[in-house]
Amino acid sequence: MTTGLPATRPSFGVVVLTQGRRPEELARGLESLQRQQGVDLDVVVVGNAWNPTGLPEEVKTLALPTNIGIPAGRNAGVPHVDGEFLFFLDDDAWLLEDDVLLRTAQYLRQHPDVGLVQPLIEDPEVGDDAHPGRWIPRLGARQRHTEADVFSVVEMTVAMRREAFEATGGWPGIFFYAHEGIELAWRVWAAGFRVRYVPSLRTGHPVVDPRRHSDYFFKNARNRVWLARRNLPRPLALAYVGSWTGIQVVRWSVHREGLGSWCSGWVHGWRSDPFEPGEDRSRLRWRDVARMARHGRFLVI
Repeated sequence: MTTGLPATRPSFGVVVLTQGRRPEELARGLESLQRQQGVDLDVVVVGNAWNPTGLPEEVKTLALPTNIGIPAGRNAGVPHVDGEFLFFLDDDAWLLEDDVLLRTAQYLRQHPDVGLVQPLIEDPEVGDDAHPGRWIPRLGARQRHTEADVFSVVEMTVAMRREAFEATGGWPGIFFYAHEGIELAWRVWAAGFRVRYVPSLRTGHPVVDPRRHSDYFFKNARNRVWLARRNLPRPLALAYVGSWTGIQVVRWSVHREGLGSWCSGWVHGWRSDPFEPGEDRSRLRWRDVARMARHGRFLVI
């Protein structure tokens, strides 16, 4: 029977980012990659201010002399791996089944208009109700087990079509961390692809303490402003930041932890240049915004 799908064996370039602080978790993630069936993998472990050592022989390593941040660290690994598709794995995440990447490749081949796939992320040690809402990349954080178009991704485990990565320019390295999964998803939509949440693809990650620190509040606010300024037409950027700021003000009226850091980040987001030197300064076009709206995401909040 003819399926119309490529007969070649699927291949992935896999980028695993780490600072070397979680050796047992990193080993678990690499072992889960080694168990993958039906695919060819080219894996690089990127050490953010760490020289990766003691890893399996078939795993490439890339030592970055300084910590350049999470999105830039992921970008740094991509030129070192070959593959039809890309897969990004944090050092404390792993694949729960031995055919996750095979089924991911099959899904992407069956849906050529999908450029980015967000798998289900779960902690097998806890029940569904214990998983953070932020792990569901959908507005309202509901319908955990329902496939859908989405407009952000949880960065811990992400699969991409390589041409989609190249069309977007990759992760926004200037962010360092926080909200890079929103910009990447928006840029994939703007490149003419869809972004899908596919919960039949299961990946693991421990549920961690949700408490935050001052640097998190600062970057959360700064990067949200940068996200709008980097990507949205100016009238929409103002509306987006304004509505989001209003929501935050309501939250701060109840819970004021980190308020000073958040305000500093918000101001810095407006006063600083949101682009790196030489970076493409193009924004989403109105037709890109309209396309996302047709698929269910109105970029106002």
